[in-house]
Amino acid sequence: MVTKFLEGKIGMNHRSPLESFLDKSISEGNDINPGFIAYLASLEQINSNSPEVVKSIVQELDDQRSNLKMIASENFSSLAVQLAQGNLFTDKYAEGYPFHRFYAGCDNVDTVESNAVDLAKEIFGCEHAYMQPHSGADANLVAYWAILSSRVQNPYLNSVGKKDVSALDDSEWKELRTAFGNQRILGMDYYSGGHLTHGYRHNVSSRMFEAHSYSVDPKTKLIDYSNVRELAKRIRPLIMLAGYSAYPRHINFRVFREIADEVGAVFMVDMAHFSGLVAGGLFVDDNDPVKHAHVVTSTTHKTLRGPRGGMILSTNELGEHVDKGCPLVLGGPLPHAIASKAVAFSEAKTNEFKEYTKNIVVNSKTLAKRFMNLGVEVLTGGTDNHLMLIDVTPFKITGRQAESVLRDAGITLNRNSLPFDVNGPWYTSGLRIGTPAITTLGMAEAEMNEISEIAAMVLKNTIPETISKGRKAGNISKAKYKIDQSVLNKAKSRIKDLLKSFPVYPEIDLDYLKEKFLKQ
Repeated sequence: MVTKFLEGKIGMNHRSPLESFLDKSISEGNDINPGFIAYLASLEQINSNSPEVVKSIVQELDDQRSNLKMIASENFSSLAVQLAQGNLFTDKYAEGYPFHRFYAGCDNVDTVESNAVDLAKEIFGCEHAYMQPHSGADANLVAYWAILSSRVQNPYLNSVGKKDVSALDDSEWKELRTAFGNQRILGMDYYSGGHLTHGYRHNVSSRMFEAHSYSVDPKTKLIDYSNVRELAKRIRPLIMLAGYSAYPRHINFRVFREIADEVGAVFMVDMAHFSGLVAGGLFVDDNDPVKHAHVVTSTTHKTLRGPRGGMILSTNELGEHVDKGCPLVLGGPLPHAIASKAVAFSEAKTNEFKEYTKNIVVNSKTLAKRFMNLGVEVLTGGTDNHLMLIDVTPFKITGRQAESVLRDAGITLNRNSLPFDVNGPWYTSGLRIGTPAITTLGMAEAEMNEISEIAAMVLKNTIPETISKGRKAGNISKAKYKIDQSVLNKAKSRIKDLLKSFPVYPEIDLDYLKEKFLKQ
């Protein structure tokens, strides 16, 4: 039998989940999917000492099979991307960068990391790439400090005739530290779609810099480039920052670069949300940030469909400073995650990935148009990318209520602040809806129509509850809501039918995993 090597350990009367599956598949003449075998083997190994972890993994797969994932910042990475992270690279310290390490024995890490770097440079057409950030926030911190090193630290060292900060005396070091803290950054306002790390006051970025922001136009909800230019000329920032986490339209990066050049700023773009669309050739010319920015940061797990992590693309001028992310900001790199990034970049080079990214945008546009036809307010009247913003205030509910009731119906998304939001960042007035994950499942126009109809039906039938107890009794709740159970049941049924045709990771036998790991 194929698994005799385990018989002595567990005995013929206690077959392991892997053995049982292989025996059954062979006896019935079924094809054996290597992806599922690898997945099953890893769960079995983990289960030997951490069954609760395995239960959570299986339950998460069950949850994702039971709900539509429409969070714009999430996706479904391939099993190859996932499995590339589960190996002995996780045990290896490799501080430094490829072929320039502070530890011995990094030859294989050098090979993997340099492979990821070369693939990123090829895909995005950049001069320099850095793979070590653990997240998009880390990537932004490294980029900020690389700019500070290049534009503040180096000129200061030259002015005092020294080559390294370690050579500065205490008074010089104090003077340089003061200079670091007096720099300005100009980025998109959080409520207009910018990210927390772009100068939001509750984030460290606003404490590193004198942070300023530009907002969208109050009427069109679009970036007003003339207003950005006016602000930049008045503020004269060290860093001119573009990019977003909740802006549904193209950005003209050529104009941003012109503005940056006019005021002597470094132009930085955070493309965490749309890097996959750049890699797939959807964002070109004026809409391609790599073509115009001095430095570009990104996550690798959103539209790029890789592992959770970050990266930085830059000019060669900034590259030497970016490569010093460790020890500047980061600890030791995560070689297992970098290996997974290399796998994802190899996938991103394929024609299949290019077709996938095209379909992301087609689905997003279709969904937005259908929502508007159903009377749902879509900000800016549509979308150019993978996401859209929905204003739920016409339904007299908050974003939090809308998020919760749609989750009850089987649609997972997130509430989101809208420009000039009166409900603040917790309750919000809107929803952010994304198509990357459902496009990975293979959904297209018909499914976008069905999803929009289900979501609109749920939102139109949801009303806020009235608070009945406590000091706020009689007020309208911003969190609790009511919906007719028959409407909710109808929505759940339609979502369930939709998911049956587009299962998450269809190669994985979920029923078998539940039988073996959840019924222990």
